[in-house]
Amino acid sequence: MKAAGAYALVTGASSGIGRHLSKELARRGYGIVAVSDQGPQLQELKAEVEARFAVPVETLCLNLARATAAGQVFDHCVSRGLTVEVLVNNAGMLLFGEAVYVEVARASDILQLHMNTPALLCRLFGEAMQKRGRGYILNVSSISAVMPYPIISLYGPSKTFLRYFSRALRAELKPQGVQVCCLLPGATATALYDGQGVNVSLARKLGVMGEAEAVARTGLKALFAGRAESIPGLLNKLAVYVLPGLPDPVVRWVYGRWGKGGE
Repeated sequence: MKAAGAYALVTGASSGIGRHLSKELARRGYGIVAVSDQGPQLQELKAEVEARFAVPVETLCLNLARATAAGQVFDHCVSRGLTVEVLVNNAGMLLFGEAVYVEVARASDILQLHMNTPALLCRLFGEAMQKRGRGYILNVSSISAVMPYPIISLYGPSKTFLRYFSRALRAELKPQGVQVCCLLPGATATALYDGQGVNVSLARKLGVMGEAEAVARTGLKALFAGRAESIPGLLNKLAVYVLPGLPDPVVRWVYGRWGKGGE
């Protein structure tokens, strides 16, 4: 049972999985601290959640791919007197392209967003949870964390960090009453694929791309059940075990056949 007046903080809350995570947490009675760099969408979420679930929603429009972001989020919550019982590190970005052709600024952004900011948020809010003797942390990784894929060579490995960091953090915090879970979704129908040349509608029809609402519910169910990891969907569960076993020559052959080599 949640503590009275407790909040859930969700990064990347304005769309996709993060939006549904916010709604599901509000359904459970948590006030929401919704963080993203999409101001209008945050206000839409605030209006919807407060009307449907009668819980308070704090919004913070902030670029989480900046080195100071984690400290700004934590200081905002402290200054507002908000007790964050649930921390959800969901914000992410997807980059397609060979690593040596990705713009340096974009490369820096994805590494900051997927590794530094969530790790520092866990550091700051995790200490407060540990002192209270209760709390929940859900880190959203990806099934691409299980092996290095060409073309998403920055995305997958940065999600690998988040997966193994979550495992280590779980071991450290569980004895103090803080649950840590890592969610590893497969391809999910979200705005992450906008402008990436991916036919989201077709992928959904073929069943190779999941629905954000289902992913959010699965992840939260695992978190509150005290599980270490959550992998939504049978195909994704199989992929986590099969893909790491692919021989390197096979990976290179697939990349050579369908890759988008830079020029």
